[in-house]
Amino acid sequence: MEIGKIVKWKIVRFREFGAYLAAPEDVEGQEAVLLPKKQVPQGAGIGDELSVFLYKDSSGRPIATTRQPLLTVGEVGKLLIRDVTKIGAFLDIGLERDVLLPFREREGEIKPGQKVLAALYVDHSGRLAATMHVYPYLKPAENYHEDDEVRGTVYEVRDMGVFVAVDDRCFGLIPRSEVYGDYSVGQEITARVTRVREDGKLDLSPREKAFRQLGSDADMIFARLQEAGGELPYGDDTDPETIRRVFHLSKSAFKRAIGHLLKERKILLKEGRIVLRKD
Repeated sequence: MEIGKIVKWKIVRFREFGAYLAAPEDVEGQEAVLLPKKQVPQGAGIGDELSVFLYKDSSGRPIATTRQPLLTVGEVGKLLIRDVTKIGAFLDIGLERDVLLPFREREGEIKPGQKVLAALYVDHSGRLAATMHVYPYLKPAENYHEDDEVRGTVYEVRDMGVFVAVDDRCFGLIPRSEVYGDYSVGQEITARVTRVREDGKLDLSPREKAFRQLGSDADMIFARLQEAGGELPYGDDTDPETIRRVFHLSKSAFKRAIGHLLKERKILLKEGRIVLRKD
């Protein structure tokens, strides 16, 4: 039985409380599932095929609905947290029943009213459940190219980098070497594709190409100089980690921006310091 999927099943019999549906190949209707009376289309008859979503009710019995779920099993998308309890969070998937997100399947802090990126799966009891560990459910990227601007949602932050679901469906990674600021799970970002791998995974950067980024980097440093009263204690000899922490730039991007400001005669470099020109 395809729990968590939309199927086309036929009506095999009626009862007071609804219609029973079975797969077309189930001639005897032995695996029939109830479609509650309020959802049976007016004028429907035995043998009619209906498009329904299959799940399990509170008693663990299979049941059908004509309502369209927000996600089906294996799909990834953003779902609203209805409630958080001792066993996990309950997510709205657009049906009569919410779906449990067990605590072991969460990523980061969660709270009611928040929308989280999640995938649906069938647990060991045959019930629908949700997970925020979406990596196994992401698809290879198609029709993406180097330098494309893409949008995505952060779903993990690890030492090796920031994992992003590009368009909430494809695997993307901002490598640690390209991570210049703080990221959090659920954050929506815009990034540039720096590489399309053979396996369909995307390498990303939050920054534009160097020649396009140069002006904005220089403007940011110049503004920081003005805010600091015209002097900053950094220069060519400042270590890369300090540059990354203070300016959210790589050392090479920092040096390009400083060179740009020097060329425009806006600054001076004096013994490990950046100083605004006054002439």
